[in-house]
Amino acid sequence: MLQIVIERTFDGYVTEIKTIYGQLEHELGIKIKPAPDEWDRLYNVDFFIKIKDKYIGLQIKPVNQGIQLSQIFKEKGLQQKTHEKFEKNFGGKVFYIFSSKSNGKKVIMNPEIIDEINAEINRLEN
Repeated sequence: MLQIVIERTFDGYVTEIKTIYGQLEHELGIKIKPAPDEWDRLYNVDFFIKIKDKYIGLQIKPVNQGIQLSQIFKEKGLQQKTHEKFEKNFGGKVFYIFSSKSNGKKVIMNPEIIDEINAEINRLEN
């Protein structure tokens, strides 16, 4: 029974991630790729965008009734050093995308992040 619960939870998480990064690709008009496992471990990056020879990191965090925002912000603070290391090594910033369910659909809860990512894309292109 526990295995079924774990599998369903993981499947839901994967579906949410794919939905959100699909929305981001559409909004940004640029290809987003899953980060290598090494990047996930070393830099806390789930996905990336390549701009010339530089990379932008994306960290997607589902927010729902079971996950408190205070916990996410605490985690974000702990991951700051790894994100700074990512920027130093790859040239681009790491952005947090918060997602949640609204009207039965997964949505980006901080849509202003799209403008911030676009600004970073423009910075790296020039």
